[in-house]
Amino acid sequence: AMAEAALGAAGLHFDELNKLRVLDPETAQQTAQLREECRAFLDKIVEFQKIVGSLIELVDQLAKAAETEKMKAVGARNLLKSIAKQREAQEQQLQALIAEKKMQLERYRVEYETLCKTEADQNEFIDQFIFQK
Repeated sequence: AMAEAALGAAGLHFDELNKLRVLDPETAQQTAQLREECRAFLDKIVEFQKIVGSLIELVDQLAKAAETEKMKAVGARNLLKSIAKQREAQEQQLQALIAEKKMQLERYRVEYETLCKTEADQNEFIDQFIFQK
């Protein structure tokens, strides 16, 4: 016991296998425990980094998908706008065609009336010519 105290004062200790150690058993045990806790902590940090990495990857994929959908939506909107413009142009063309046909109809109506009057005049002339005989 006295030898142990003298060795302890010099900073030397015996472990459970009676080997001479620089650290006292309690400190050695705490050191080993701390080493294990550090190892476990590092493992958890590595696992956390993996999780964060996969999360970042997922968020990137979602961002790309959202960007793709946004571009599709912009394309669809532009297509609808151009279709609307085409329809408008078609409608204007048809309105112009209708106006042109109405004018043509009016010309034909006037021409028909003129022909009817000419026919009536000629019939009257023929009737007068027959009665004179």
